[in-house]
Amino acid sequence: MFQDLERYKSLDFFARQIVEGFITGLHRSPFHGFSVEFAEHRQYTTGESTRNIDWKLYGRTNKLFVKRFEEETNLRCQLVIDHSSSMLFPLEQHGNMQQPNKITFACQAAAVLSELLVRQRDAFGLSLLSDGIDLQTECRSSRTHQQYLLQLLEQELRQPLPSKGNDKVAMRTTHIADALHLTAEKLHRRSLIVIFTDALISANEHDPLMDALRHLRHCKHEVILFHTLHHSHEIDFNYANRPTEFIDLESGQRLKVQPAEVAEKYRERMVAQTAEIKQQAIRYRIDYQQIDTSLGFEQVLLPYLLKRSKHQ
Repeated sequence: MFQDLERYKSLDFFARQIVEGFITGLHRSPFHGFSVEFAEHRQYTTGESTRNIDWKLYGRTNKLFVKRFEEETNLRCQLVIDHSSSMLFPLEQHGNMQQPNKITFACQAAAVLSELLVRQRDAFGLSLLSDGIDLQTECRSSRTHQQYLLQLLEQELRQPLPSKGNDKVAMRTTHIADALHLTAEKLHRRSLIVIFTDALISANEHDPLMDALRHLRHCKHEVILFHTLHHSHEIDFNYANRPTEFIDLESGQRLKVQPAEVAEKYRERMVAQTAEIKQQAIRYRIDYQQIDTSLGFEQVLLPYLLKRSKHQ
């Protein structure tokens, strides 16, 4: 199970290799330009950029003024991982660095982002969510703090799996909306919140999830939502057409079906649900990125960081 983790020796080694080989070449950080505060107005000078003109003030005064901003010296970033049992899917890919399951991908991403942030001397912390907040660290910018977070992430990858007759392992359910509300209440300083979750929720949980994301935005946080799914199985429902037993990793409920008989309706519901989450996220100015873990880490997250850095 952990052959790839052992080959890379640790998430620390993995993160450093990724950053050295790819992210270091970025001309701009994908996160710079986030943490700014309004300072004052000054009169517009003919010929300069109109980008920061306060048009609302112009409407009231019929005069052109430019907004001036002061950049805060350091970014604060909270890396938030949904580690409910559904994030262990597919179980056979747990700990596989080349073909990660959802939780492995989230831990990889958090490790790489922590490496990027520590090199920028920015402060970062880690939160693990399920029914509530299972773990939340302070935001710090030191290498010592990063090593502590990497140890926590490696422990997550070495957790025993709730399967194959292992009845002693409890399945973790999730109420992601409640956990995010708690996160918003606990983070008292404006931060960048990076969330990794599969958001596999029932229809009646959709509005509470959106309310929780709005709560984070209301508290002045910038939010990046990585909607983390295994597309082949969880979106496309790509299974062999033979009687198959599906097991809910959070409740343990089992259901035997012929995949071809339910595939069309399943796909319709999943496409509609993911589209709704994306639409609402954009509406509330949340940076939404759907992740297909079956593509692997370098095919998904690194191109996103490149794209983001070019638009800062």
